[in-house]
Amino acid sequence: MAARLVRRCTCLLREATRLSPAVSPVSQLRLPQGTQKPLTSSATSPSSRLPGPLSELVEKEQVFTPYPGHQEVEHLIEKATQPEELLELLGSGHCLQQNHAALALIQLSRLLSEKPKDKATLIQDARFWQLLHLVNSQLLRSLYTLGLPATSKDLRSVEQEVRWRMRRLKYKHLAFLAESSATYMQEQGSRELLAELLVHLERRWAEIEDGRTVVAMMMKTGHLSESLMNRLEDKCLELVEQFGPEELRKVLVTLAAQNRRSVPLLRAISYHLVQKPFPLTKSILLDLAYAYGKLGFHQTQVFQRLAADLLPHTPSMTSSEVARCTKSFAFLKWLNLPLFEAFVQHVLDRAQSITLPHLCNMLLAFARVNFHPEREDPFFSLVQSSHPLLLCLESQLEPYIPGVPLFSLHHLPLAGKSPKSQSTFQKLLHINATAQLEHPEYTGPLLPTSALVPSPSALEQKMTPLQKELQETLKGLLGSADKGSFMVATQYGWVLDAEVLLDTESQLLPLRDFVAPHLAPPSGSQPLPPGAKRLAFLRWEFPNFNSRSKDLLGRFVLARRHLLAAGFLLVDVPYYEWMELKSEWQKSAYLKDKMRKAVAEELAK
Repeated sequence: MAARLVRRCTCLLREATRLSPAVSPVSQLRLPQGTQKPLTSSATSPSSRLPGPLSELVEKEQVFTPYPGHQEVEHLIEKATQPEELLELLGSGHCLQQNHAALALIQLSRLLSEKPKDKATLIQDARFWQLLHLVNSQLLRSLYTLGLPATSKDLRSVEQEVRWRMRRLKYKHLAFLAESSATYMQEQGSRELLAELLVHLERRWAEIEDGRTVVAMMMKTGHLSESLMNRLEDKCLELVEQFGPEELRKVLVTLAAQNRRSVPLLRAISYHLVQKPFPLTKSILLDLAYAYGKLGFHQTQVFQRLAADLLPHTPSMTSSEVARCTKSFAFLKWLNLPLFEAFVQHVLDRAQSITLPHLCNMLLAFARVNFHPEREDPFFSLVQSSHPLLLCLESQLEPYIPGVPLFSLHHLPLAGKSPKSQSTFQKLLHINATAQLEHPEYTGPLLPTSALVPSPSALEQKMTPLQKELQETLKGLLGSADKGSFMVATQYGWVLDAEVLLDTESQLLPLRDFVAPHLAPPSGSQPLPPGAKRLAFLRWEFPNFNSRSKDLLGRFVLARRHLLAAGFLLVDVPYYEWMELKSEWQKSAYLKDKMRKAVAEELAK
């Protein structure tokens, strides 16, 4: 204790002597603020009998360094507007302490945050390295921002100091370090420190007390650690009541960016969006629609509020925002007629300025939900003829199309077996079927017969419960295997759940004996008997419909159109009707009734 007392007094006296005039007596010295503590005797303490001369204790490294106030230096640092002003403080007679060096480096990082070229010049300045020698462990973020080399001794020293003190740092300090420096740690090779930081953040996640911290952590570091993101989602679920619209927006956009469909958290956010009457700005509404669409999370009341709140903003929205919003609602399969009509009016009002990508996105969105505008003629006239880019594209392609063995490019999507290639090929089949079945006046090239063979992946999908029950019921109804076919892949790109052939007396005929032009390649040799009818069974599952609606999506409306044009009578089996049938007798009677109605409708024409 005596040794510590002498060491402390020596430090105080040395600093006081340096700061006070030489003529001032020691009795009049004024000790620096914060060091005037009563000194108590410890002569009786066993620790007062320490070996060694007193001079050794005085010459040892100081363990306590008082920092008198240097308000002038701090003022100069705060007022500096150029890096050179800060570096000149080293040679201007000012006594810089460690805390002043820290302030100077932080100010340097702020001044150079948008000047990457000046950072390289700064690192080569000798005065900059003098500042680093005064630095302490609180400046890791500033050193990362300044772009020091990963091999810098000073940077490694500071990182090691942070690693040693990590257990004693509060969670908000760890969160601030992660939020501000995670990107730099990845870029500059400090992955070990980043890994330790993520471990500490995960273990101490229960210390998070405010929503701002958890939201910032999810945005900045959630993607770096799966387990940390799980903890942050739990904490977010706990604090979601405190969130405002901005925090809810950030959480949803973060989940969408990471493609994390956290159902409990999405349900909680949806509940607060519906129950709390806080106002939502246009940008927040657009981001919410995007996030829900990207995650495919359906919540009717949220969609109703988004559509109702977006409608007044439609006149002030840009074409990009309208296209983005339309696409988001199409992903959700949510058709709000007033909102979509407002989008159509927006396009018509800005016909001269809307770009081709935005117009294409809106067309695809309308087609997905099978939306037909009230002002259909002006809208599609604009699409077909008024848009200069479409006219330009048409004029450029017209000279080449007749000379190409079309769609001689059909082998391109077949070259790969990726889902994207298969999807592209199926779209080509649908385009070919539209030209062949719905536009008899079309004289241009079509896909060659050899290219119409359906993809094997079309028949390899997992069987659904509805599909299995439908096949079992039909097998019992047909009685003989040659009276019907199941999972029939057509050359039009559509797969029939079942196919049967009826004569004029509504009796089943064997399919294999008669010609089948819809297959690829066509099969059979005998022509159909006069009055024979070909029936196609199509099951419609829940995902085939618009949200909260019994209207099919545009893709499946197109399938019905093609098959009707190909001469089929359609027997539709929607899921909501099939679910009400409990017994096998009811299911058989249902299918018989559907077949009779299809034949009767055809005869009525």
